[in-house]
Amino acid sequence: MTGSVRRAAVCAAAAMLMLVTTARPAFADNVREREWHVAALGLAEAHRLSQGDGVIVAVMDTGVDARHTELTGAVLPGKGFGEGNSSDGRSDSFGHGTAVAGLIAGRGLPNGGGVLGVAPKAMILPLQTLRGDDGLGVPGFLAEGIDWAVANGAKVICVAGGTSENGQVREAVERALKADVVVVAAVGNTPRQTTVAFPAKLPGVLAVGGTDRNGEHASMSVAGPEIQVTAPAVEIISTGLSGDYTVSMGTSDATAIVAGVVALVRAKYPSLSGAEVVHRITATATDKGKPGRDEEYGFGIVNPVAALTADVAPVPPSAAVSSAPARSAGAGVKWGFGLGVGVVVVLIGVFVIGRRAVARR
Repeated sequence: MTGSVRRAAVCAAAAMLMLVTTARPAFADNVREREWHVAALGLAEAHRLSQGDGVIVAVMDTGVDARHTELTGAVLPGKGFGEGNSSDGRSDSFGHGTAVAGLIAGRGLPNGGGVLGVAPKAMILPLQTLRGDDGLGVPGFLAEGIDWAVANGAKVICVAGGTSENGQVREAVERALKADVVVVAAVGNTPRQTTVAFPAKLPGVLAVGGTDRNGEHASMSVAGPEIQVTAPAVEIISTGLSGDYTVSMGTSDATAIVAGVVALVRAKYPSLSGAEVVHRITATATDKGKPGRDEEYGFGIVNPVAALTADVAPVPPSAAVSSAPARSAGAGVKWGFGLGVGVVVVLIGVFVIGRRAVARR
């Protein structure tokens, strides 16, 4: 890496650090009422049908701070990737992975308090594929993490970030899909990301975009033909570091929510294949925008209750996972999340997705 590119990478890291802050736990008593997506998605009714019991969801991210009260009992020992990384995934110096985990499987607090995840009886398998305070890693860590997750029982893989196209990651995703694992990935945030991110754009991956409080296309969410479904992505509260809470927006949030819905469906319909689970979720999504599938909403806004109750026609042959040979590309580029890297995207191949703006009480 040249000196100029190295300096650009440092600037990218600094930009992302400015995007993720935490609110103090002073508002822990009204966290649940601020979880607007819980009511918007009808999760109280969905939880009468399924809570994701026992489904293992792998979170490819910065690790998970398993000490957070709402994550007590929800986080399995995982693994850290990269030279010298002895972590079991249950630590997080950045906060992104902890927030993702809370949205998926937060247990809540007594008397209706705290962060309640979409699948509060699912289990989180934390894979620390992004390291350090910059939230960056190399694609090889992501590929290794995907393979490790499959080998260790994950039925859902959540990739709330993206990378430049990479052969190792492509092949790992294909292996996961063939192993009947559902891979859920973020499409990315504008303005730095303009097309659907990788690996969300891969065939068979459940690519997730974002909506706002009114169910409209979130202004920061990338649009594109690969989008499958959308979910809430604005003013989303979740678990943060050291018992704190984050309030943020971005397709990372939406991706975590959809990964939770996948866990609900996998728990209620354990005999369904991964492709059938994805089909059930897309077939029952609430149509928005242009009739049918479109580039802002995909098939529509994820609908957990419908996904758990509707009569759904068999998965069409066209939904089968592509078996096209993998193409190798970008073996040495970075991957990560966040926004605000500007020209660094060109210089070092960073795709930055994750959270865009964070509010503090």
